[in-house]
Amino acid sequence: MDLSQYAELFLAESREHLSACNQFLLEWERRPAATEPVSGIFRAVHTVKGMAATMGYARVADLAHRMENLLDHLRRGGRPPADETLQLLFRATDALEKAVHLAVAGRERNADVAGVVTELDLAVARLAPATGAAPAAEVEPAALPGPGGSGRLVQVVLRPEAPLKGGRAMLIVRKAQSLGGVHGIAPPPAAFEAEDFDGRLAFRLDTSASAAEIEAAVRTAGDVERVVVGDDEARTPRVEGGLEPGRTRHLRVDLRRLDALMDLIGELITARGRLNELAAQWRDPAIDDLAIQISRLSGELQSEIIQARMTPVWQVFDRFPRLVRDVARQLDKQVAFRVEGKEIELDRAILDELGDPLVHLLRNAVDHGIEPPAERRKKGKKPEGEVVLAAVRERSSVTITITDDGRGIDRARILAKAKRDGLVDVHTETLSDDQLLRVLARPGFSTAEAVTNVSGRGVGIDVAMTRIRALGGSIEIRTEPGKGTTFALRLPVTLAIVRALIAAVGPERYALPLTYVAETVEFGTVAMTTMEGREAMVLRDRVVPLVHLRHLLGVNGDAPAARRPVIVLEMGERRAGVVVDGMLGQQEIVVKGFEAPQGTLPVFSGATIMGDGVPALILDAAGLL
Repeated sequence: MDLSQYAELFLAESREHLSACNQFLLEWERRPAATEPVSGIFRAVHTVKGMAATMGYARVADLAHRMENLLDHLRRGGRPPADETLQLLFRATDALEKAVHLAVAGRERNADVAGVVTELDLAVARLAPATGAAPAAEVEPAALPGPGGSGRLVQVVLRPEAPLKGGRAMLIVRKAQSLGGVHGIAPPPAAFEAEDFDGRLAFRLDTSASAAEIEAAVRTAGDVERVVVGDDEARTPRVEGGLEPGRTRHLRVDLRRLDALMDLIGELITARGRLNELAAQWRDPAIDDLAIQISRLSGELQSEIIQARMTPVWQVFDRFPRLVRDVARQLDKQVAFRVEGKEIELDRAILDELGDPLVHLLRNAVDHGIEPPAERRKKGKKPEGEVVLAAVRERSSVTITITDDGRGIDRARILAKAKRDGLVDVHTETLSDDQLLRVLARPGFSTAEAVTNVSGRGVGIDVAMTRIRALGGSIEIRTEPGKGTTFALRLPVTLAIVRALIAAVGPERYALPLTYVAETVEFGTVAMTTMEGREAMVLRDRVVPLVHLRHLLGVNGDAPAARRPVIVLEMGERRAGVVVDGMLGQQEIVVKGFEAPQGTLPVFSGATIMGDGVPALILDAAGLL
């Protein structure tokens, strides 16, 4: 039987356990006298070892085994670990993670683990005289019913803590097949892949081998708690309706299938829009009823698919405590890192793209933001700086903030550098938050005096800004000298299907996601003024700059009416009014990627197909503000 089908599952579960290793190591570094972290690390490494052995990844299993030996000595020794031992475990965890990825990619032989393995063995040798081994307690499992039929009945129970139970069960069946024909497998092999598979299986084996030989062959699969060989005719109990009362079943699904479902529901929504237009033209009660029913069903289907794609942000956030710790250690700084709002959910497609921007911003916070301990003491601060990564839900968007309590950004220094580089007018006296961000996000802009392994190449904020804008989001900055800096990333909850306001400019239609639409007013009915040389309107005692979309896009033709709609966009503290020729209503649109031709204004974030089959461009709210 082919175990390669479990490779992606092995990778996903290994990542979870390795993430747990890093979390426990960080906790152990903060609280060396605590005993819980070492037990947690031991369990996680033991699980990875078992899964790797099941998959046949020898180098991964061997490295995990050597780590397990060291952890076992540390656990039984009961003494706080030396700093060099902790650093070794950090390095070993990194090496284990690389080996896992190489093994899944079919390149395990490229995993260079010999150096770390030697260090681990030496560390064990130093600790060995002070510790002793204790035998594990035997656990007596409950009896397992099995299938009927001819042949020897073999019933197997895996250990409760056995990792990758489905793969282990497949391996047991393969071992049994070396002795004879296997049939009547219960539960069927397809059920091994379910997350609620409890590690109990039974099958019939046509063989002349003795019970002892059968048991020995089965136990070579590993993590087998009990084997019963006999002729018991009992049947496996059934659960009526497929689910026990009060239980929820989970199944791992390839993300590509969810992507395909999202594409299909997008096509269905486009067709639904066309059907609604036809129903409005024909005015047939039967077609109207059918259109309403299809709209309801497709809406419910869309909601379920989007919900299935939602993923808590901790799946990305959990790797950052280790990152911050390593950067702080490299720079000789003391940094406390805190994560808030880990349960907030985002579309998996957005979450996967967030990693790089957050890495750059966190590294900047530790390098440029947090001062060295001696400098913080002189300023009357605690020697340990603080960096906070937080997520919060706001209406139909999610805001992620990276805040540090460091030195803040020196606006005068940034302004001087920007003037020298010709990025701002020489007569500019100060930079607003928006101007400051635009300067910092220019490719290659950096105030670092030297390039280091951490920063200095001027790509951090540039990369973050580009990626977040591509996701239909925006970045804002707030900074105060001596008190710190906050970067706020505002993102839509999902990318694929959004509700949008459809506006007309000349003969063309444009879509504006409702996430960023605060309100609409009528041009010519509110007081007008100017703001930094731009036309603006006064809306409830607040000056809102205007963008005439017709002028911006260079649309010619008949002059627009004197009184026309203004769509007020809002992103955090920033506001702007977009003047259009008319509004055509609201509708759900399917967002498609848009490769703008060279020279196109950076105000489009995608495209969509309208109900009549004609494409329309989606306006980027961040590009208009």
